Amino acid sequence: MITNLMVKIITAIFPGKFGKMLEKICRKYEEIIDYLFWGGVAFVLSMVLYWVFVGPCHMIDWIANILDWVICVLFTYVTNRIFVFKSQTRGLKARMKEFTEFVSARLFTLVLEEIVILIGGTLMGYNTGLGAMVVKFIGQVIVIVSNYFLSKLWIFKENKEK
Repeated sequence: MITNLMVKIITAIFPGKFGKMLEKICRKYEEIIDYLFWGGVAFVLSMVLYWVFVGPCHMIDWIANILDWVICVLFTYVTNRIFVFKSQTRGLKARMKEFTEFVSARLFTLVLEEIVILIGGTLMGYNTGLGAMVVKFIGQVIVIVSNYFLSKLWIFKENKEK
């Protein structure tokens, strides 16, 4: 989806051999490009929600993180399933298994992020303002990389083998 749009833009800007070369690269790395795009959207969503919850709503940092996590997990399941890994899973039971695996993997990376927030926010005191956002950013980088590999190698693996 995103890759197709990128290819159209690239070939319009760079007609000829260079455009074709860039198109080939985009096609080769389509899944990663789509994952990074939708992961970027989820990242921005997570950061904005966290800021709203910690700032204007005055929530405790780790509670704010869990609430924004729930919203973002639902968002990323849909985008990963449809746009990134193009899941072919059919039937309620199979989809529930896929969703359960997805949530399980995300729970694991939530724990990783909570550890980062505990260390950086609670123990080191960076739990407000810019400090809280830097800690959250570091946690998100760890989460995004971990989630890609968990999704590719475990949750949506079957879709590549069909």
